[in-house]
Amino acid sequence: MANHYYNAEDLGKFAAVGEYQKEMADKFFAWYGEVFKDSALSAREKSLIALAVSHAVQCPYCIDAYSGDAFEKGWSEAQMMEAVHVASAIKGGAALVHGVQMMNKVKAISM
Repeated sequence: MANHYYNAEDLGKFAAVGEYQKEMADKFFAWYGEVFKDSALSAREKSLIALAVSHAVQCPYCIDAYSGDAFEKGWSEAQMMEAVHVASAIKGGAALVHGVQMMNKVKAISM
């Protein structure tokens, strides 16, 4: 095993998080399962959203899981990459809009 923080094999151990707190893990996994069922959004649509959010929160385990899931649910590589670009634009914009806070502070100091 390579000596690095992220180990793709750990994704398969996700269910084991209940080992130290079963009740909370059971509640999480029940809720998680409900979230990804077909409802107002299809499970297919939710998979693409999850892929985009995975990139925004920079979770390599989620990226692995939802890259495969979205592809298996019929999203094309181009659609998946476009979703990643949407997530990136939102994340970049969120960082940039905080520049207004900096501007407000600098203007207040300079007055």
